[in-house]
Amino acid sequence: MIRIMHILRELGKNIYRNPGTTFSALLSTTLLFLLFDFFWIAAGTSERFYQDLLSDLNMEVFVSEDVPDSSLTSMDTPSSLRSHIKSIEGVQSLTYISKEKAREQLSQLVGVDLLVGYDTNNPLPRSFVLTFTPDYLKTSKLAAIEKEILALKGVSQVFYSQNWLKKVEKTREIVLKLGMILGILIILTVLISSTNNMRLTARARAIGFQQMRLSGAGKLFLSFPFLIEGFLVGALSAGLGWLIIFYLRQKVVFTKIIIVFPPANDIIIFCILVAVLGSVSGYLGIRRLLKL
Repeated sequence: MIRIMHILRELGKNIYRNPGTTFSALLSTTLLFLLFDFFWIAAGTSERFYQDLLSDLNMEVFVSEDVPDSSLTSMDTPSSLRSHIKSIEGVQSLTYISKEKAREQLSQLVGVDLLVGYDTNNPLPRSFVLTFTPDYLKTSKLAAIEKEILALKGVSQVFYSQNWLKKVEKTREIVLKLGMILGILIILTVLISSTNNMRLTARARAIGFQQMRLSGAGKLFLSFPFLIEGFLVGALSAGLGWLIIFYLRQKVVFTKIIIVFPPANDIIIFCILVAVLGSVSGYLGIRRLLKL
């Protein structure tokens, strides 16, 4: 109990004697983690936007003229083209577009019926519009499905936004890499900044360190106040960053964009990890003095 009280007193002395260093460390780490939090939210929001874009992606399978309508509309015949396509892994839903339905869609698109007089000889092809489960909305998997569908008898052509999907996937990959690099840079900056702040504080008490070492104090006993200070500064800076964000959340409202915030459990784990990182920076800051 006496040792715990001594450690707490030393912690209080460190903060009282060096308030500027403690405040600057708290302010700098709060701003850095606030930047990290904003990017975390932006990454989640962009991922949600990416998933919403992909949810509208479909594939249209055009059918040859020699395929009878019964093979396209029948759902109970296993040998029908409709059943073969529906059974492909990854296909979530299948909608049949008849010649009449295709004519209606074309009229709605251009605003006028271009096939007046072609009631008995509609040149538009029949087709199926496919949607897919989320884990199959990838270039490689859709290409495999396209290949499998083209191998079916009665299929004349398959169309989907392949080039658009490739560009979206490439953009997402770049954003993820930039986010990872930014996160690593912020963590390193916080670690270096906190370590330097702890080192400055420790240097101001170098004589006291040497006297306590000569009197038999252990390394862990001497470093504990700095470990706790680093832990508290880390936890407070992470918590303050999220408090600022939640305050802004109440004041700023976006009507056309859905902002995705991390789950509460992830935020708590993040704050704990930041606190541990603060303890590590506290140890690194006094490591040289412990070797004296």
